Amino acid sequence: MTLAIARALAERINTEPGMRAVLTRDRDEFLELRDRIRRARLAHADMFISVHADSIADRSVTGASVYVLSVHGASNEAARWLAERENAADLVGGVRLDDKGALAPVLFDATQSEIIGVSATAAERVVAALEGVGEVRKAQVQHAGFVVLKSPDIPSMLIETAYISNPEEERRLRSASQQAHLADAIASGVHSYFMNNPPDGTRFKQQRRSTLASAADTPSAPVTP
Repeated sequence: MTLAIARALAERINTEPGMRAVLTRDRDEFLELRDRIRRARLAHADMFISVHADSIADRSVTGASVYVLSVHGASNEAARWLAERENAADLVGGVRLDDKGALAPVLFDATQSEIIGVSATAAERVVAALEGVGEVRKAQVQHAGFVVLKSPDIPSMLIETAYISNPEEERRLRSASQQAHLADAIASGVHSYFMNNPPDGTRFKQQRRSTLASAADTPSAPVTP
C-alpha cells in the first residue's frame, strides 16, 4: 500500500516542471534506515519523504499524521512509541546496532536544527493538503526521533498515511482511489512549499525571481484622497 502511494507520488512529482522524484526503493524489499538516507544524499535530494502506514493496539485510532525529527524529545508518548517501533526496522532486518549505529544519538548542531525547521515548514504544507482528502489525526506537525529523518542536510518528513489496524481505514487505504488522493495531496503540499521556498539553482528559484522582478517593475496605482 505505501509503496503504491510512493510510486503514485513519484509520478505526480515527475509531471511537474523542475521536479524529479527518486525512489529509495521501487519494490518490496528491506532497506536499512541509514541506507535510505544515503540514497537520498547521492541523489542530491532537496527533500526526503518517508511514506508509512502504521498499526496500533487500539483499533479505533484513525487518521494521518506528519512527523519531522525531534531535537528535544517526542511530541507525545504516542509519537515516541511510534518512532521506537519504526526505528526497530533494522533489528527486524538483521542489522546489528553496534555495526551501523542505527539508534545512536544525534549531535544536533546549528545546521541540523535549521534543517529541522525547514522540514517543519514543508510538513505544515503537507498536513494542510492532507486535510482535504481525509481525516488527519494530528492537525499540527509532530516531532519524534525517527532514524530515517536524521539526515544532517536534507529537509525530511515521515508521513503516516493511515492506521491499518483500523479495518475501515485499511480498506480505504487499499483502494487505488484513496492512494491516488493521498499522492495528490502530498504532491500538492510539496509543490506549495517549493513555490514559496525554492532551493537555490532550481527552476522554482528562477520563477520566483522573475515573479518578484515583475512585481517590482509594476507601477503602483495612484492613490486619490
